[in-house]
Amino acid sequence: MGDNEQLYVKEAFDTNWVAPLGPNVDQFEKAIEDFVANGVYVAALSSGTAAIHLALKILGVGSGDEVLCQSFTFSASSNPILYLGATPVFIDSEKDTWNLSPVLLEEAIQNRMRLGKKPKAIIAVHLYGMPYKVNEITTIAAKYDIPVVEDSAEALGSSYHDIKCSSFGDIGILSFNGNKIITTSGGGALVTKNSEFKIKAVFLATQARDDAPHYQHSQIGYNYRMSNILAGIGRGQMEVLDDRVKARRANYQLYFDTLESIEGITFLKEPEGFFSNRWLSCILTPSYEIREQIRIFLLANNIESRPLWKPMHLQPIFQEYPHFSDGTSEDLFDRGLCLPSGSNLAIEDIHYIIALIKSVIS
Repeated sequence: MGDNEQLYVKEAFDTNWVAPLGPNVDQFEKAIEDFVANGVYVAALSSGTAAIHLALKILGVGSGDEVLCQSFTFSASSNPILYLGATPVFIDSEKDTWNLSPVLLEEAIQNRMRLGKKPKAIIAVHLYGMPYKVNEITTIAAKYDIPVVEDSAEALGSSYHDIKCSSFGDIGILSFNGNKIITTSGGGALVTKNSEFKIKAVFLATQARDDAPHYQHSQIGYNYRMSNILAGIGRGQMEVLDDRVKARRANYQLYFDTLESIEGITFLKEPEGFFSNRWLSCILTPSYEIREQIRIFLLANNIESRPLWKPMHLQPIFQEYPHFSDGTSEDLFDRGLCLPSGSNLAIEDIHYIIALIKSVIS
């Protein structure tokens, strides 16, 4: 937490603005709009998952449709596809950014179109804060006239050629869950350059109440709006976002500087023009066995680490759905490890973690 979160929350209590909506919500949305820039509109919501759900609904996804989704990600990217009765089609990653493979994406689009199932949307993820290949993905999406939902849940503060993530897709989404670069304890946002999309998102997020003096509803809505209290936390967090990004990148740099020379340990580097907030610092080890030795040894010393995301096409709940894979994400899952990355980690903590890793490797 920064210095002003409690101030804004107290302001909500003092003015009795406790329920959803209120001045903090308006100011939080404006703070995000100013930070992301690039002409975006923002709707503050209850979660990043809610934002993806609304994004797909706004783009017309419904029962029987297909949505192309990055496989190497958290399940929140793909669960909303099923909320709408649609079918996820999972696409593997490329090795430069660990994100959506442009080659496999186009292969999947052509395959589904040959079967008479043109995808209704693409969900592309900036994984661990590293931007996906925006130019390539955007070009393919435009070629086949398929809208992009830009999952920036992990990428607030990241940029691609100096343009902030969440502003590239037809609709972007952010998450402010407790483990993200900034938090409102729970929360998210929908980001778009289309003002009508924002209006539609706010309408759906507030139970789709029609403009009438009584409660009237012509379509199904959701209780997805962020509360004024949580938005107060968000306002304070936005004021320290740059500091949080700086801290996360410093964590990564310290890990990199001290572990990169060890044979078999590699890192995900930033391609030219890519800027990652380094939400999580991750390493690739030589094998599954060594990854597990490191993870278990760290855990025995009361340090939590975690394997990289298990691909969605390997998850029991999603195994029946189509996927286009070349084995990249499976290899990353087998060998990859997320290291402690919190913004408040002390340098001596990181050196201690590094010493334990070195002891395992040696």
